[in-house]
Amino acid sequence: MSQLGYKLNQLVHKTHKEDGYSTRGSRGDILNQMAKQLRDAGFNLRDPKGLKEKHVTFLVNLWKEQSLATKTIKNRMSALRWWADKVGKRNIVHKTNEEYGIARVFSSPIGKSKSLDLEKHSKITDDHLKLSLRLQQEFGLRREECIKFILSYADQQDHLRLKGSWTKGGKPRQIPIRTDSQKKLLDDIRAFNKGASMIPAEKNYKQQLDNYVYQTSRVGLSKNHGLRHHYARERYFSLTGWKCPADGGPKRAELSGELRKQDVEARMIISRELGHERFSITYTYLGS
Repeated sequence: MSQLGYKLNQLVHKTHKEDGYSTRGSRGDILNQMAKQLRDAGFNLRDPKGLKEKHVTFLVNLWKEQSLATKTIKNRMSALRWWADKVGKRNIVHKTNEEYGIARVFSSPIGKSKSLDLEKHSKITDDHLKLSLRLQQEFGLRREECIKFILSYADQQDHLRLKGSWTKGGKPRQIPIRTDSQKKLLDDIRAFNKGASMIPAEKNYKQQLDNYVYQTSRVGLSKNHGLRHHYARERYFSLTGWKCPADGGPKRAELSGELRKQDVEARMIISRELGHERFSITYTYLGS
């Protein structure tokens, strides 16, 4: 690891421990790669505070020349903005992604939704993970959230509250408890461990995350982000009474008046429940 890479790693894991373990891990990997790319290109940058606009321009152009996926470049830009912000140089990365020539795209949501395969689910040997996976489907939780989940804290009778330390970006949020299947799951968790952590007492988060990856891969239950898509689509139907575009329902352009207003309100509710707060992200889950 280069001197710059080491100092960036310190920023992520020591100075600014503001996000979850997996988020910090991904950010650290991306920033270390940037440090290596700058060093290989001949830039003598050893301190994160020395970041300049020429470094930003070089990195953006390099990624575009490498024909990386737009989503990949946008993830790297997010990490680069984080770096600039933490060293007091937010103005260094002042342009929007579009101004940097990074196209704005909405990926097709068709086929990304999935419900839990119960046959494969039954082959998982860790009962904590079985319940965590059900949390992903019933409440649209992210992987980190369903692993760190503690029912005794989260259960507020009519809604779940999620700690900022569980969530992406450190934003606490609430998700309503609406359905019989959701209530049954919470009862099952309560009966299983009296509402304690979904991480076994003998493990830490990193160990349980590794266990999650191993066990889901072993039984063919990887790519469980689709369970969040499933939640979003089911929630849209419950809020509007019709299927979302991704499930064959009417497109937004076909709605008008009160129906259009209903669509907007439903999408904003779903965005908040998924922990996004942005209207545009609903295109990824629900279609447009």
